[in-house]
Amino acid sequence: MAPFYSSEPKGPSVKTKIPGPKAKAAITELDKVFDTRSLNMLTDYNKSVGNYIVDPDGNVLLDVYAQIASIPVGYNNPALREAALSDDMISSLINRPALGNFPPTDWANVLKTGILKVAPKGLNQVFTAMAGSDANETAYKAAFMWRRQHERGGAHVEFTEEEMASAMLNKTPEGSSELSIMSFKTSFHGRLFGSLSTTRSKPIHKLDIPAFDWPQATFPALKYPLEKHAEENVAAEQAALQEVEHLILNYHVPPCAVVVEPIQSEGGDNHASPAFFRDLRALTRKHNVLLIVDEVQTGVGATGKFWAHEHWNLEDPPDMVTFSKKAQTAGYYFGNPELRPNKPYRQFNTWMGDPARALLFRAIIDEIERLDLVSNTARVGDYLYSKIEALAAKYPGQFENLRGKGRGTFIAFDNPRRDEFLARAKGFGVNIGGSGQWAVRLRPMLIFQEHHADILVEALENIAKSW
Repeated sequence: MAPFYSSEPKGPSVKTKIPGPKAKAAITELDKVFDTRSLNMLTDYNKSVGNYIVDPDGNVLLDVYAQIASIPVGYNNPALREAALSDDMISSLINRPALGNFPPTDWANVLKTGILKVAPKGLNQVFTAMAGSDANETAYKAAFMWRRQHERGGAHVEFTEEEMASAMLNKTPEGSSELSIMSFKTSFHGRLFGSLSTTRSKPIHKLDIPAFDWPQATFPALKYPLEKHAEENVAAEQAALQEVEHLILNYHVPPCAVVVEPIQSEGGDNHASPAFFRDLRALTRKHNVLLIVDEVQTGVGATGKFWAHEHWNLEDPPDMVTFSKKAQTAGYYFGNPELRPNKPYRQFNTWMGDPARALLFRAIIDEIERLDLVSNTARVGDYLYSKIEALAAKYPGQFENLRGKGRGTFIAFDNPRRDEFLARAKGFGVNIGGSGQWAVRLRPMLIFQEHHADILVEALENIAKSW
C-alpha cells in the first residue's frame, strides 16, 4: 500500500551516532539558556516528513513516539499547512482573543464544525483549555462547583456571606466538609496543583510540591496473556472496584468525582477490561459521584476508536471527557447543563483555549475523515500486534506482557533493560518512548501503515538480537 503522503521517505537512514556532532554542538549552545536534561532528540522540523523525524545531522528515524503521542497526521502535513495559511488562521494568531470576553463572530461555527463534531456520545458542550493539565484542572473545578451547587439546593441559591468570607481565607465554611477527586495508583493527569494531586505515576513529578489530601484507588494489575489469567484478572478488577466504593463511602475527604484514564499511559500502559469501566460507571452513578474520563493521550483515534472509552460500550456516558495532545487543542466535553457554573467568571481565564488550535483540530478531523484514519489505525494495530506477538515467542524475555490487542496501535510491552532498549532503537532507525518502570510504549501517528509496521518490527528484532 502506498504511503498517504508521497513526500515521505521510504525508510530510516542513520548516518551518525545520535546525537551526532551537529546535534551535540547545538545542544551545548541550547543548554546555556534552556534546560536540556530531558532532551530526547534535537529535531529539524523543516526536514521531518510524515512518519519520519530528522535531526541536524541528517539522521532520519521512523517516529513511533510522535512528540509524546501528540502528532496525529504526520510532520509537515500538507492539509494542516493549508489550514495554517488560511485567513482565518492568520486572524486568530495575530488577534488572539480573550475568548470568555471577546469571542470571534464565528466561534460557534468553529466549535460545531471541529471540536464538537467529534464530541463523545451524549456530550454536546465543551470548555476549551490550553493543555491536558489545564483540561483536567478545569474539569475538577466543574465537579467541585457542581457538587456544592447540589448541596445548596440548586443553581438559583445564592452564596452566603460566610461562604464568600471563608473562600477568601482558603477555608471551608463551618459545617461543610472538604471535597476531593479520586484517582488511581499509577495514574497521570497532569502537573498543575489539582491535576498533580491526582497524578500517581512517579515521585519525580510530585516531589517538593504541596498536594491535596485526595484518595487513590488501586488500578487493577492485569496479567498477560489475558486469556491465560482470566479468573485472576476478574478478581483483581473486582477488588479494585470494591476499594473504589469503600473510598467513596469512607474516605475522610469525600470525593465528588473519580478521574480515570482508559489506558494508564505514563504509569506503564496499564489496561483494564470494558466490564471494569462499565462497573466503575455504575458505581459513580450509584453514589452520585461524577466520572471524568481522561482521554488526553488515548483520544483522537489512537486505539482504533476516536475515543478510547467507546470500547467500553457504556449505556450511560461519562460526565466529562478531557482531551488534548493529538487534538492540538485542549478542554473537556460535558452534556449536563448543571456542569456549567451558575455564574460567569467562575470557570475563566484570559485565553480559555486558542482559536488557532481549534482551527487546526478542525483540519485534523477533516484529514482523519478523508483518509479514514481511525479504521486504518485499527487495522494496522492488529497487524502490528500479531507481528510483535511472534517476536515475543521468538525472543523470550524481550517483549514481555505484550498488551494492547484490539486497541489500535496503542501497544506496549515490558523489557528488563528498557532504557538501553530505547537508546539502541535510534541506532536501528526508530524513535520509541517508554513509560512506567519497564514499558516500551508505541505511539505511532494515525498515518502509520503496514509497511511502517514492517520497518518497526525489523528494528525491534535487530535490537533483540543485539544484546
